[in-house]
Amino acid sequence: MGEFTIKMPDVGEGVAEAELVEWHVKAGDPVREDMVIAAVMTDKATVEIPSPVTGIVVWLGAEIGDRVAVKAPLVRIETAGEGGEIRTEIPAAVTPAKALEPPLPALDLTKGTVPKAATAPREIVAVPAEKPLASPAVRLFARENGIDLRQVTGSGPAGRILREDIDQFFAHGAAPFPAQVVPGRKTTTEEIKLTGLRRRIAEKMSLSASRIPHITYVEEIDMTALEELRATMNRDRKPEQPKLTVLPFLMRAIVKAVAEQPNLNATFDDHTGVLTRHGAVHIGIAAQTPAGLVVPVVRHTEARGIWDCASEMNRLAEAARTGSATRDELGGSTITISSLGALGGIVSTPVINHPEVAIIGVNKIAVRPVWDGTQFVPRKMMNLSSSFDHRIVDGWDAATFVQRVRVLLETPALIFIES
Repeated sequence: MGEFTIKMPDVGEGVAEAELVEWHVKAGDPVREDMVIAAVMTDKATVEIPSPVTGIVVWLGAEIGDRVAVKAPLVRIETAGEGGEIRTEIPAAVTPAKALEPPLPALDLTKGTVPKAATAPREIVAVPAEKPLASPAVRLFARENGIDLRQVTGSGPAGRILREDIDQFFAHGAAPFPAQVVPGRKTTTEEIKLTGLRRRIAEKMSLSASRIPHITYVEEIDMTALEELRATMNRDRKPEQPKLTVLPFLMRAIVKAVAEQPNLNATFDDHTGVLTRHGAVHIGIAAQTPAGLVVPVVRHTEARGIWDCASEMNRLAEAARTGSATRDELGGSTITISSLGALGGIVSTPVINHPEVAIIGVNKIAVRPVWDGTQFVPRKMMNLSSSFDHRIVDGWDAATFVQRVRVLLETPALIFIES
């Protein structure tokens, strides 16, 4: 009989600590080799940690939301063999078994041996728990489809719920429980500890608001001509081409505008007082996901056309929504676009994505009456609400930049003319 210690793995890229975002086990639980026992997050990437041994969990070294240093003890597992410490490199990815597995045999700690499992596999029946075992991707799929995972029987190791289990749940005609309406006065309160991505968003917003003196400039844009062009391009597009939104046109307009004002395609280190201008235009697209706000980055927009911008933006948006975006795809932007689409409102005050110096906020398009000199005519109008770091960008420079973008969007043919 021995005891193995699993340490916080080294996730690479010089990261010294990671945040614990999910436990799949508790003290006293049996675990199998390769069974996922925890999930940690660093730099918006979630990594699952499997157990390299079979045994009983005897100690957990952190709580959800704790930051744990690399190589710090994370879990101790009592096994039938000799003890030791597990290496802290990330182990090879584990593919969950699709077939039913025999239940984990109980450890005979008096003899120090593990009894052999029965020859014929038996079906594992998940025991209802406060938080069923499932990977982040499975939890996201269940949440999007209104499924309470406590209703689903897991067929994975230790009752872990797999994607196939939810598909089977649907196949048998099961439906999510209807929302319960509770009448009467509510007097309860709930304290929610910010963890994972939500805490990182809070820290990033606090950093931006506390260090960057914002100036916001709002201008209305006549989008009528661009909307006509966009409709024509979408109608005539090839089957392999994506449907165009306003954003690819705005991205190309930004490329042209920052070429004339390079200080806006820049990052500012407020510790050293150094402004870094970037020749490459890496545009971050703020995207809302079920887990929270992330900013996937369309790299080298200066070298992409309208269709290429749209394709890459769609690919990154899907990766962000499903949680499969890599760290490289979620960082390194030089200027950011924030858009809420149809919910964009009339005016917004976007917060700059530190350490950048500018962010362009897109408001919704609405038909408004516009005076053409002789009469009011209906035009498709949209406001741009853009924020700038006032330490770097003066009001005149901000207005000049936005007015250049306005001209390009109102005369969309200019976007396609190489200067």
